[in-house]
Amino acid sequence: MNTFLGFGRPYVEKHYNKTGQRAFLHMKRTPKPKSEDSSSNTGDPPRKKPTRLAIGMEGGFDMSDEQCEYEEEVTLVILPQFLEIQRDGLSGLPEMVRDRVSSAIDAILAADSASRKQEVQAWDGEVRQVSKHAFNLQQLEGAPRIPPCGWKCSVCDLRENLWLNLTDGAILCGRRYFDGSGGNNHAVQHYRETGYPLAVKLGTITPDGGDVYSYDEDDMVLDPNLSEHLTHFGIDMMKMQKTDKTMTELEIDMNQRIGEWELIQESGVQLQPLYGQGFTGIRNLGNSCYLNSTMQVVFSIPAFQRKYVEQMEQIFHRAPSDPTQDFSTQVAKLGHGLLSGEYSKPAPEKEGEEQKGLQDGIAPRMFKALIGKGHPEFSTNRQQDAQEFFLHFINMVERNCRSSSNPNEVFRFLVEEKIKCQVSQKVKYTQRVEYILQLPVPMEAAQNKGQTEPPAVQGVRGSHRLLGSPVPYMSCRGARCL
Repeated sequence: MNTFLGFGRPYVEKHYNKTGQRAFLHMKRTPKPKSEDSSSNTGDPPRKKPTRLAIGMEGGFDMSDEQCEYEEEVTLVILPQFLEIQRDGLSGLPEMVRDRVSSAIDAILAADSASRKQEVQAWDGEVRQVSKHAFNLQQLEGAPRIPPCGWKCSVCDLRENLWLNLTDGAILCGRRYFDGSGGNNHAVQHYRETGYPLAVKLGTITPDGGDVYSYDEDDMVLDPNLSEHLTHFGIDMMKMQKTDKTMTELEIDMNQRIGEWELIQESGVQLQPLYGQGFTGIRNLGNSCYLNSTMQVVFSIPAFQRKYVEQMEQIFHRAPSDPTQDFSTQVAKLGHGLLSGEYSKPAPEKEGEEQKGLQDGIAPRMFKALIGKGHPEFSTNRQQDAQEFFLHFINMVERNCRSSSNPNEVFRFLVEEKIKCQVSQKVKYTQRVEYILQLPVPMEAAQNKGQTEPPAVQGVRGSHRLLGSPVPYMSCRGARCL
């Protein structure tokens, strides 16, 4: 209650032995499902469906809306005897001590409430920038007149997810989604062939605007001149009505269904939950899948297990007074959480409920906050690239292992490049250190080619099972050497 650092039962005594700090606040929170009263007017209003692709903002996903309520039990614990004093039993303490302890307890409880609200920062996924092509877009003469309805892709005859190219008036289907739905990528193929950058999604055009995508900028954008650009094709924006979901609505639907997708992708298969050492999941902290997947792979490597997990006790003993800001401590803590098996146990059975066999997993908030501190991208809740995060992580490891063994050595290799002059036939060799070997994946070498045709080609849209396309490793190496 002096440093406001939190510890689990196995480590609080070690902290006392190291620092001599004796007073701790033990907080026990017992979850219980929220009781929703939909039949009377006295209960809470029904949860609103998100209408905005945002977190912690009006109309977006409400992170303060917890799925359950908590019963809290607060106890003052004095070490080393682990003497417990109930909060309402502080009256027996001297007045000065009682006032200081009560103030500290109130501060801790208030800080905890604030931290829960800050777990997910406010994020707005609908903020779009004006396209650099909006004011100088070239539109071809003799463009076709586009009817107000009845569109279809000019290549594959799809009648949904259609995009109008604002340069030549081509109507083509959009990208194929990860589940096989969507389009057949004809709009993006058209951009690669022509370089015409802007397209608007048909069915989203209203007097207020429409969904405009810039292939050149690879993002949804704003087009202040959209009305003029549509007039070029005979489309009166003021008379158009919305007939299709916007990209924002599609993303919101996907975010709401992501849990359902994770369950149905193994439909028809009886899965056996795994528990124990090495089978601990990581919770998503809001677009943190890049971190989760990278760290799961990192701690499957023996060098990192030896460096951080096997030496965890020594790392904790050497930790500074504020271990939340110590890189080695936070990496060791994460590795222990993933590999120990202590957090990979079946959820406790509740009376009257069927055991679902789910595990709670771990939520590495301290690790994410520390490794992202000061970084313009990893300090945010935006989506990130796993490879970029991996390189950032090994740089942090390098920085913190200057006087000790470096597990990064398992990744390090030397690349030698040979450049030959075609005139003089002289050769130059250069060498550089790399940590990542990038290999192209030649899909023509897939071992099950012919069994992975997209649903749109097979005509079985919406009722299929996605098949992988295994490509031999040696084929990838061969493609790199070409």
